[in-house]
Amino acid sequence: MDSMVGSVDRGNRYENLARQMSAIGAVKRGLGRVLPAECPSGSAIVLALLNHHGDMRMGRVSELMAVDMSVSSRHVAHTVDRGWVERLPDPADRRSRILHLTRAGEDMLAVLDRRLTDMLARTLAEWSDDDVELLTTLLARLRDSFGDCRAHHA
Repeated sequence: MDSMVGSVDRGNRYENLARQMSAIGAVKRGLGRVLPAECPSGSAIVLALLNHHGDMRMGRVSELMAVDMSVSSRHVAHTVDRGWVERLPDPADRRSRILHLTRAGEDMLAVLDRRLTDMLARTLAEWSDDDVELLTTLLARLRDSFGDCRAHHA
């Protein structure tokens, strides 16, 4: 009987969480509204990935974005056209290209970071420092859990 009660409580807990997950979409849309018109979210993600992980091939960008190569190629092309990313010969395989964040790309990332940070500061101004820190910790933990999930199902 105890195991049955535990499974019901667990189900309700996850059902409530599942219902609240729609908030992530609302937050992403809100954050997307502060992006400059010339740097849509897909391009911003490419810049952030290159900044965080360093130079990489297109296939790795697709993998990290968890999208099809045609989707990531479109986003990368946009960043290359703007001069934020350059395609360099891969020293390990001259037929391949390595994507590299340029100084202009770093400058755009600084603009994006400033805009996103300012929006979060305005939106969460009434939150306590402890609440912001707790949210940051829990979001990092959630991201890591989904990363672990992907590795187990790959």
